[in-house]
Amino acid sequence: METTFIPTFETVWAALQENAAQLEKMRVRMEEEREQDRKQMKEARERQEEISRQMKRTDEQMKRTDERIGFLTNRFGELAEHLVAPGINDRFNELGYNFQMMATKGCTLKDEKGKIIAEIDLLLQNGDTYMAVEVKATPKVKHIGEHIKQLEILRDSLKKLNDKRSVEGAIAGAIFGTEEKKATIEAGLYVIEQSGDTMKINVPDGFIPRQW
Repeated sequence: METTFIPTFETVWAALQENAAQLEKMRVRMEEEREQDRKQMKEARERQEEISRQMKRTDEQMKRTDERIGFLTNRFGELAEHLVAPGINDRFNELGYNFQMMATKGCTLKDEKGKIIAEIDLLLQNGDTYMAVEVKATPKVKHIGEHIKQLEILRDSLKKLNDKRSVEGAIAGAIFGTEEKKATIEAGLYVIEQSGDTMKINVPDGFIPRQW
């Protein structure tokens, strides 16, 4: 004969208390998880805000750097006019060039549409030769190839004018590194470097200037 279990008040109450305890544990755990999620979201937001502030500071620094670069770039013209130009005719004439004319404000070459395709800092000339001088505060190896392109453009422009004079080149620098000086000479360009308050032309033994 089977015995039917009849729950008493005490057993029902105990079961309800156990369920309530489990639900409270679940509620506490869920609240802890929500609090952890809120904390992580707050940290992520703070990190994002810090990244935004860092990016803003970086942008401001880049802007100031660009302004300084622009200022230095604008000073190159003054460097050519006040440091290189005085006496450069005499230095080249000592080498037998006898230049009669020099454009101290530079020479800008444009294509048929008026677009600037080359800008030469100093341009000297006589009846046989043009000497195009590129002025850099600190010449780099890359400037050699850039200047050679300008010399080629100048040569092509002169041909269109039926001007058959040859074109030669030089790079002038206030601070000339050994590697840059060697590469400039190997390219057939004159090295003009600072010497006290003036400039000197570095002509090593056996140097033959390249002509375009």
